[in-house]
Amino acid sequence: MASPLLSLTWTDHVTGRQGFLVVDRLVRGVASGGLRMRPGCTLDEVTGLARGMTMKEALHYDPDSRYVPLGGAKGGIDCDPRDPEAYPLLVRYLRAMRPHIESFWTTGEDLGLSQDLVDRAVAEAGLVSSIQAVYPLLEDEGEARRRLGDAFAVEVDGIGLDELVGGCGVAEAALTALDRAGAPHAGTRVALQGLGTMGGATARFLSRAGLTVVAVADIKGTLANPAGLDIEALLAARDPHGTVDRSVLRPGDRELPGEAWLSADTDVLVPAAVSYAIDAGNQDRITARWVVEAANMPVRPEAERLLAARGVTVLPDVVVNSGTNAWWWWTLFGDIGADAEEAFAHTRRSMRSLVERMLARAQADGTTPRAAAHALVADRLPVIAERFGWYR
Repeated sequence: MASPLLSLTWTDHVTGRQGFLVVDRLVRGVASGGLRMRPGCTLDEVTGLARGMTMKEALHYDPDSRYVPLGGAKGGIDCDPRDPEAYPLLVRYLRAMRPHIESFWTTGEDLGLSQDLVDRAVAEAGLVSSIQAVYPLLEDEGEARRRLGDAFAVEVDGIGLDELVGGCGVAEAALTALDRAGAPHAGTRVALQGLGTMGGATARFLSRAGLTVVAVADIKGTLANPAGLDIEALLAARDPHGTVDRSVLRPGDRELPGEAWLSADTDVLVPAAVSYAIDAGNQDRITARWVVEAANMPVRPEAERLLAARGVTVLPDVVVNSGTNAWWWWTLFGDIGADAEEAFAHTRRSMRSLVERMLARAQADGTTPRAAAHALVADRLPVIAERFGWYR
């Protein structure tokens, strides 16, 4: 793929911390991609994430849908979101990026930032919305904005719909792989790194599908129970950063070191927290048959090659965690309404179809699911470019 259209580094005049914006390409003059905040965030990381967003947008292209894909972009800030300086830094970053957000970059929550926090900072920075660049593409802006606002107000069993749709998509990707392999849901064991926005919702959907979640990791360490953790109790005991209050643990639950999730005796491993969590040095600890990338870029390329050589299938992030981004646009453009069951049904259909096509392509080509996903993107990008045009 070509070099990014735009790549910039911003240095905060107050703290000296850096932020980044990469626009991989524009489709119809607009690019989509979230804003993350984590210590150690780099321009290279954001560049890879922006390219991944281009792929996610292309993979969900359906010529019969109202939602038409955008280009890919990503923002990043090198700061711990728990730092007292984090919120003022976020506001200053958004002020600096205001011309881009107003013109062509639609953004939202990502690692380290909730949508509520982004929305508050966006307002303080003097912006109309974090996705205002897409408004000129809407047939009825007022109705579309009301529909999305109504959808963000929906909760299911104490968790917002905007948080749940991503986990619904991740879970459906895992279930599709299990079903293709003839593996039963009941008795299949799962371990997750991260119980935040994506990891928590994924844990809920997999648990409710009959799988047994035996380990979850947060910043304090790994919680484990070979008989299964009480996921709903853990979800109810999380703080805004996904850290679980240990007072809710049951007698059979154990507290283990932070890296213990990686070597848990499981069938499905879900890295749902940070990028680069699995590398060549620790991949040999994995016993799972499937690694399902709920986080962005959690498995380094060399680790993925070594896992494939051991017969471990990695389901790639560009497919697995694409449901949240797609839900925003399905809702805004009017393919679905502000209804949880409709959102879950649409997400499941779309994700199952996409994962089925990816795995079938991988089998036919004798390659990995990631290579198959790239091949599907390569098939679609020329069609999108011919119909809508792009700048890169």
